[in-house]
Parts: sequence; C-alpha cells; structure tokens
Amino acid sequence: MKPIRLTKHAREQARERGANEAEVTEAITQGSREPAKHGRELCRYNFGFGKNWQGKYYPIKQVAPVIKEEPNEIVVITVYTFYF
Repeated sequence: MKPIRLTKHAREQARERGANEAEVTEAITQGSREPAKHGRELCRYNFGFGKNWQGKYYPIKQVAPVIKEEPNEIVVITVYTFYF
C-alpha cells in the first residue's frame, strides 16, 4: 500500500465535517471506490456512529475522501462525510 498524504484542505474539511485521519485511511483502504472528476476517485466507507451530530442522532457516518493516486503516494484532495 502506498503512503497516504492529506492536503491541508483535506485535513481542514475532515475536521469540519467530523472525520479523523484514521477514518480517512480506513475509507481508502477498506471502502468502495468510484470514479470522480479529473481522474480522481471517491472512496466510501460506513462507520457505526450512534451519536448526535449538529443536534440530530445518526446511527451511521459515511466517510468519503476524494483521492488522486500518484506513482508514489495517494493524495487526499478533500473529505466528505454523510450522516444517516
């Protein structure tokens, strides 16, 4: 497995959207992948959550990083989260 590097933007978005670096890494290594714009990929992975997020209870949190696979590393461009 190539090393995973989060851009500054990806770190900020992960933090604002309630994800941490370990979850991002797990989403990349264990999640499903689908094509995204500009030759990138969107990875999706569901985590059991069972907590409140912004005042509402959600049993599942989906972490969805957008990555660009480079020859020597995987670069995380941004991170989305979905709660349901």
